[in-house]
Amino acid sequence: MDRSEPRLEHAVVDGVATVVISNPAKRNAMTAPMWRELPVLLERLAADASVRVLVLTGAGETFCAGADISSLREPGELTSELTVEAEEALAAFPRPTLAAVRGFCVGGGSQLAAACDLRFAAEGARFGITPAKLGIVYSSSSTRRLVALVGPATAKYLLFSGELMDAGRALRTGLVDEVLPAAGLADRVVEFCGILGSRSQLTQAAAKEFATGRTDRDAHWAAQARAGEDTAEGVAAFLERRSPRFTWTT
Repeated sequence: MDRSEPRLEHAVVDGVATVVISNPAKRNAMTAPMWRELPVLLERLAADASVRVLVLTGAGETFCAGADISSLREPGELTSELTVEAEEALAAFPRPTLAAVRGFCVGGGSQLAAACDLRFAAEGARFGITPAKLGIVYSSSSTRRLVALVGPATAKYLLFSGELMDAGRALRTGLVDEVLPAAGLADRVVEFCGILGSRSQLTQAAAKEFATGRTDRDAHWAAQARAGEDTAEGVAAFLERRSPRFTWTT
C-alpha cells in the first residue's frame, strides 16, 4: 500500500488497540471511505476480547483536520449521516476510549475526539468546530454531545464562530482532560492506558453506560456484579495489599 494513501491504521499491543488516522497530504483529513471504514474497524476491535482500551490518534504531528472538504463537491459522497454513524460507533465502543491529540483537531476531528471517553492533548494542540465557515449544519447528536462535554456557552462559542481554541483553554472548559508537553504525551498515554487496563471492566462498562444518562439498568449491572468475581477479587486484593486480577469482560 502507498504510505501516502488516506487510511486508518490499527494495532493491538498489550491490550491497547490504537487506531491511527493517516492522510498526510491533507493533515489527516477523513475521506468518505475512511468514515465508512471506522465503524467496521471498531466493531472488529470490540469483538477482540484482548482489547481493554482503545486509543484514537493521528499520524505525525496532527490529529485530524476534519472531513476531506473536497469530498463535499461529490453529491452523496460525504454526508452528515456518514460522519455521525462513525461518531456514534466510537461513542458506543464497549471499553474505555482515549483520544491522543497533537496539532490540529478540527471539524470532524473534534467530532471524533468528543466521542471518545477521554482526551489527552499535547501543548500546542488546537481545537475547532468549523461548520459555520462552510455553511454546514452540525448534527443534533453531535451538538448535544459537545454541550454535555463543555457546556452550552463554550459549545456556542465554538459552533457560532468556528474559531480555534488552544490546549490551555480546552483544558479549562473540559474539552480535554490532560495537557502534556509534546514529548511526554505518548508516554503518558501508555501509562494511563496501563492504569485503565488494570481496572475492572465491569465497573468501567457500567459507568460508561450510566454516564450517557441511562437510568434503567441498575438491576442489570447489580446482577452482573453478583454473578461475577470482580467485587470479591477487588476486596481481597485490597485486604491482601496486592494488585487485583479482574476477570469480567464485555
